[in-house]
Amino acid sequence: MTDTPHAESPGWLGALLASASFARAFTLVVFATVFSAFAIERVAGRVTYISIVTGLCVFGAAIMVARRREVSLLRLVPTTVIVFVGWAFASIFWSGDTAGSFWSWVSLAAIAFLAVVIGHVRDTLQTVRALGDVLRVLLVASLTLEVLSGILLDVPFTFLGIQGNLAQLGPVQGIFGTRNLLGFVAVLALITFLIEYRTQSVPPGLSVVSVVLAGGMAALSDSPTVVVLALAVGLAVGALALVRHAQPERRAGLQLALGAIVVIGVIVGYAARHPIIALLGAGTDFSMRVELWNFMVDILRQRPVQGFGWFGVWNRQEYPFNAINFWLDTTHATGLNAYFDVALQLGWVGLVLFLALGALALARSWLVAGERRSVVYAWTPLMLVALLVDSMFESFTLTGLGWLMLVLCAVRAGQSRSWREKLDNGADAGGTGGADASGLPHAQGA
Repeated sequence: MTDTPHAESPGWLGALLASASFARAFTLVVFATVFSAFAIERVAGRVTYISIVTGLCVFGAAIMVARRREVSLLRLVPTTVIVFVGWAFASIFWSGDTAGSFWSWVSLAAIAFLAVVIGHVRDTLQTVRALGDVLRVLLVASLTLEVLSGILLDVPFTFLGIQGNLAQLGPVQGIFGTRNLLGFVAVLALITFLIEYRTQSVPPGLSVVSVVLAGGMAALSDSPTVVVLALAVGLAVGALALVRHAQPERRAGLQLALGAIVVIGVIVGYAARHPIIALLGAGTDFSMRVELWNFMVDILRQRPVQGFGWFGVWNRQEYPFNAINFWLDTTHATGLNAYFDVALQLGWVGLVLFLALGALALARSWLVAGERRSVVYAWTPLMLVALLVDSMFESFTLTGLGWLMLVLCAVRAGQSRSWREKLDNGADAGGTGGADASGLPHAQGA
C-alpha cells in the first residue's frame, strides 16, 4: 500500500498534542493538581477540582490518540490494575449507595487514566524531574504558609487546616490538610530529590536545598509514620545498593536472602510491636487504630468475599461506615490502613487483587533497578516501598495522589518486565531494546 503524505500529516493540533513540550506541561499540571487537591477544594471548591481533573482526562485522551502509533495496546495498562479497577466497578452492583459508589469509581478510574498517560508520554527521568519541580513548589508554599500562620501573623488558617504550630516546631500540615499526609509527601519528595541529585538532572545546589526542605518538612510534620517510612526506605536503599553492586551470577541468591530477611523482619517487628510503638511515642494513636481495624474485621464477616462496595473515602452516612463511627464514637473518613480499607469495601477478593498489584509492581521494578546501570531506575521501587509501607498506617494509596503514584509506578514497572513483552514483537515505538536503554523512546517526543 502506498502511503499518502496528506494522510500521514498530523496537522498542527496533532503535532502539538504529540510534542514533548506538551507532554511535559501535561505531566506538571497533573502532578500539581492531584497533589494540591486538598488546597484546591478548600479554596475553590470540589467542583473546581473535578472540572480540572475532567479537563486533564480529555487532554490525556487526545494525547494518546495523537501518539497512537507509538503506543502498544498490549502494554498500555498492567493487568493487575485493570482487574482491580474492574472489581471495584463490579462492586457498584452490590453497594448500598449505587450512585455514590459509581462516582467514587469514576474518580478512581480517572486518576488511574492520568497515571497511565504520564507513564506512556514520559520516561522515568522525565517523570522524576516533573514530580521534583512540582513538589519543590508545593513544599515551599507549605512552609511559607506555616511561617505566616505560626510566626508572622500567629493566626491559624482554618480554611486550609493549618493550625499555626511552627513556632512550637510542629506538628505542621502545610497545604495537605493533615500532618500525616504532609509527612508522606515529604518522604516521596525526599526520594525524588535524592534521585535528582544522583542523576545530576538539576544543579547540585538546588538538589541540596530540596533535600533539606523535604527533610525539614518531614520532621516538622511530627508524624509517627514518617519514622517508619524513612527506616523502610533507608533499608530498601541499602538492600538495592547491595544487589546493584553484586556480581550478576550472585544476584539470584542475594535476592532470596534479602527476601528471607524481610520476612523475618516482619515477624520480629510484629512480635516486638509494643516496644517499637512505645519508642515512637505513638501508643495512643496506635491503640486507636487497632481498635478501628478490629471493628472493621468484625464488620467484614458480614460480606467477606465481595465487601460493601467501593467508596474510596468513606461516606459517613452509609453502612458500614456510619456504624463503625457510631460504635467507636469517632468521625473517621478512612480505615487508616489501605489493606483493611480495601478488604472492607471490596472483600478478600479485592484485597488479593490489591496485594497482587503492589507486589508485582515492586518485584518487577526491583529486578529492573538491580540489573540496570542507571540509578534512575531505583526511583520506582523506592517509591513503591514508601507507598506500600505507608498503606499499613493510612489509606492514601486508594485515592488521590497515593493512587496516582501507585498506578504510575505499576505502569512503569510493567513496561520493562511483563509477560506481554514477549508477545509484543516490537510493534510499539522502538521495540524492547530501546526501552532498555532509555525508557520509552517515544517519550523524548521525537
